[in-house]
Amino acid sequence: MLTKNRKVEIVNKFGKNDSDTGSTEVQVALLTERISSLTDHLRSQPKDFSSRRGLLKLVGQRRNFMSYLKKRNIDAHGAISKQLQIRVK
Repeated sequence: MLTKNRKVEIVNKFGKNDSDTGSTEVQVALLTERISSLTDHLRSQPKDFSSRRGLLKLVGQRRNFMSYLKKRNIDAHGAISKQLQIRVK
């Protein structure tokens, strides 16, 4: 689960300023945190298919953000994929 404090930490780390919650980098970082949380949950609850569907939806959203970032700013794409350890095709 992503707490409010953890969200603030992520926004401070990846955002341009403290209130920058809409930039692509911040959104990718927040999605990555939610994905890792759901992945841990699914390891302990392998039959939770509703959560699995939600996980696949989040991964698709992150993929779309990453492709947008790759088109707009290739340097930021490389930096964020390296920082968050996201595989790039």
